[in-house]
Amino acid sequence: MTQLKPVVAQQLHTDSRWIVDDAGGRVKLACVNWPAHLQPVLAEGLSKLSADTISRKIREMGFNCVRLTWPLELPMNETLASLTVTQSFQNLGLLDSLAGIASNNPSLINLSLMEAFKSVMTSLRNNEVMVILDNHITVPGWCCSREDGNGFFGDQYFDPQVWMQGLQKMATIATNFSNVIGMSLRNELRGPRQNVDDWYWFMQQGAETVHAANPNVLVILSGFNFDTDLSFLQNRPVNLSFTGKLVFEMHWYGFTNGDAWQSGNPNDVCGSVSNDLMSKSVFLLGQGYPLFVSEAGADERGTNVNDNRYFNCFMAMAAEYDWDFALWTLQGSYYLREGVVGMEETYGLLDYNWTGIRNRGYLSRLSVLQLPFQGPGGRPTAAHKVIFHPLTGFCILRQSPTRLVLGPCAYSEPWSLTPQNALWLMGTSLYLRALELGRRARLATSLTEPGTEWEMISASKMHLSSKDKDGNAVCLDVNPHNTLVVEACKCLSSDSSCDPASQWFRLVDRTRL
Repeated sequence: MTQLKPVVAQQLHTDSRWIVDDAGGRVKLACVNWPAHLQPVLAEGLSKLSADTISRKIREMGFNCVRLTWPLELPMNETLASLTVTQSFQNLGLLDSLAGIASNNPSLINLSLMEAFKSVMTSLRNNEVMVILDNHITVPGWCCSREDGNGFFGDQYFDPQVWMQGLQKMATIATNFSNVIGMSLRNELRGPRQNVDDWYWFMQQGAETVHAANPNVLVILSGFNFDTDLSFLQNRPVNLSFTGKLVFEMHWYGFTNGDAWQSGNPNDVCGSVSNDLMSKSVFLLGQGYPLFVSEAGADERGTNVNDNRYFNCFMAMAAEYDWDFALWTLQGSYYLREGVVGMEETYGLLDYNWTGIRNRGYLSRLSVLQLPFQGPGGRPTAAHKVIFHPLTGFCILRQSPTRLVLGPCAYSEPWSLTPQNALWLMGTSLYLRALELGRRARLATSLTEPGTEWEMISASKMHLSSKDKDGNAVCLDVNPHNTLVVEACKCLSSDSSCDPASQWFRLVDRTRL
């Protein structure tokens, strides 16, 4: 797996749309969520493995960062925060989990919940994992619903003044942890009270509160409707006393759009949803702000058609826009979720017992997103493109003088789209060619050869289409053996019963190696 350079002792800031280190080099946040906001108020999995083992697994899987969630009552309800881990689990009847914690993390059982939370941050720091503290909810429990009283300023459990005091306390605690590089002010604003004026009034105050308590952390702001809508920022910027620290976050799941991925044609849905994302959040990159996709993920069993189709589109956009991200999620199971003891998490990277990887193919595919394609610093290179295949997480590589295969994008040679719509392998006289229906895609040595002119077709703009030597319209495809072939274009529109993902490619800009 990818190993990312530790940056836990550095203060990060923003440079236009990039998050950068002290030297001005980009630090791509490749994070995974590790929840600690549910009823036991302890990071999940500590009954299965030691905190250090979990922290090491996070880095071994290629992640450099954790989005560590916390409930507002942790800093603000002294009765709760002072409970020991033993008392918390005994009160909930979680005796088997408590026995597991005593076995795997014996130093935690007599700590207060707040001290146990700090202990997890210490473990992450010792294992060189950055942390973003995310105020996920007020009352400990599963999040979220529109009517749970935790959704927006003024709700039953969401007093803005208490919230700001909680932010101040957590930001102050974070000054003792060099690996805490950001604070997400509130997860998934929602519900009937949502309104723009209150958002600006309270979010700006919350941002100033965090900055005053801890000027070293990035300040991360979420939007409306479960963090899917930041469109109100298009014409009304945030007004803060500080600069170089502001990041916005968004969430995107398959279920964000209901069952549209399964009930509709994936090309049409990906095109429509992508346009919607551009207008609601991705436009912020063009305005010079980093955009942190702080929750995204899919059912790793591979049987959820809606999730599978969504995730192909997600992979394409995540690569194209080179997002900082936090995958949902790390945990293979929960102590207690929604009244169910030991509930399994099928979106979790780790299996039920936290000992193995739930789906190694899924993790391998994600690894392409863990390293930056663009941004300042690193090993700069002349701007070029790679031809990315979202279904596999691979790029088109040259295996021999004219033969093409799929492989790790890090090894892709530079491509360019010429004014003649040819895909040119830069520094050579070679061009991508569609030779004949059913045959391998090859490299041609001349633009005069048929099949060297390509266009992106379908609503998804991800079908690479050309004409073969017989004049047939064809598309680049990948067969079950991961071989690049030329086939008839499939599933272009309307039909919801077929899946075009093997024919989806995205031209991704790359400026660094």
